[in-house]
Amino acid sequence: MKVVADLHIHSKYSRATSPQMNLEDLDKWAKFKGIDVLATGDFTHPEWFSILKEKLESAEPGLFKIKDSRTRFILNVEISSVYKKGEKVRKIHNLVFSPSFEAAEKINAQLGWIGNLKSDGRPILGLDSKELAKIVFNISKDCFIVPCHIWTPWFSLFGSKSGFDSIEECFEEYSKYIFAVETGISSDPAMNWRLSELDNITLLSNSDAHSPAKIGREANIFELEDLSYFSIKEAILDKDPKRFLSTIEFYPQEGRYHYDGHRKCNIRLSPEETKKYNNICPVCGKELTLGVLGRVEKLADRPKGFKPEGAIPFYSLIPLIEVVAESLGMTTASNEVSNNYFRLVKEFRNEFNVLLNASRQDIEKIVFPEIAEGIIRMREGKVFIDPGYDGVYGKVRIFSKEEKGKDFKQETLF
Repeated sequence: MKVVADLHIHSKYSRATSPQMNLEDLDKWAKFKGIDVLATGDFTHPEWFSILKEKLESAEPGLFKIKDSRTRFILNVEISSVYKKGEKVRKIHNLVFSPSFEAAEKINAQLGWIGNLKSDGRPILGLDSKELAKIVFNISKDCFIVPCHIWTPWFSLFGSKSGFDSIEECFEEYSKYIFAVETGISSDPAMNWRLSELDNITLLSNSDAHSPAKIGREANIFELEDLSYFSIKEAILDKDPKRFLSTIEFYPQEGRYHYDGHRKCNIRLSPEETKKYNNICPVCGKELTLGVLGRVEKLADRPKGFKPEGAIPFYSLIPLIEVVAESLGMTTASNEVSNNYFRLVKEFRNEFNVLLNASRQDIEKIVFPEIAEGIIRMREGKVFIDPGYDGVYGKVRIFSKEEKGKDFKQETLF
């Protein structure tokens, strides 16, 4: 069976998240998107953990559901570890997965002795990533850890500001248990293929969503004989292209940290331009925030375009609501955009089916032809991109400025 999984989101108990990040709304949006398995996120937060225990019932082994729903939930949490190691302050985010409420409860008890779990759904702990691994793996061998958005400058394994240069440097003797990493919004698998260190590591892609409409903006597609926590873990661990079919990606340039730059000075630079300025902002003279692309360039031991044998393929997509909005020349908050979005989702069962499979001819039967044109161009990678930098999202456009003035709807009507 084909399974689409988004394995990193947050609940309403994390900072800067929507109050709609509850189980019912997440279940509803998972159906719209075409997501079969969704992370719970935040299981260390006492109130969210209590809600999970109350509302989720067992489904397949290690997976849960709310009553009368097809969406499956997998227990996990993102831990923010802030600590000093090697004369440098490290800020590393790691996803912890649990096969059961019992194991999750034991993890909560151990971490509760170290820091305040009530303050945030993503708790900030003064805990070395190695020590986190020790705690988790001692509780259950079925748990697993995935370093999050590994290239983000400030909070990640390879981050330019506070990360390490290798997995081993971070996790030491527990590195052998780290079999997957999350590429993050600002990088895609092709960028990660340039590091031979990651050849035996599975590259996961997840949304890290803070609102229900954002779930699935990145995701993973599996082909499983049976649906369970353990079959998902095994498919990730084995890295078999027959079982791990592909990932769904943002265009990495759209991520907030793709290029180097300085937000306050409105400076965005490619890695080559940054070298000319010796990593210093040409406006204010302060150090630039080095983005994901530059950090990949620094650690890469392979040329751009290298593809390892057996690499898992990926699709670069733009969320359907954004495609519809641009195609109509409106904002994503527009009623007409929303109406067209849900018309497509209803007709083709879910968003992923629209973005990946629906034909131009079938799309044009129910919406204006410029929307179909936008979807086809996105599939073919025919886009215009202004890369993100220093916390500023990049902009991906499907239509040129000249095409913006062309009224497809008028042509269709007459």
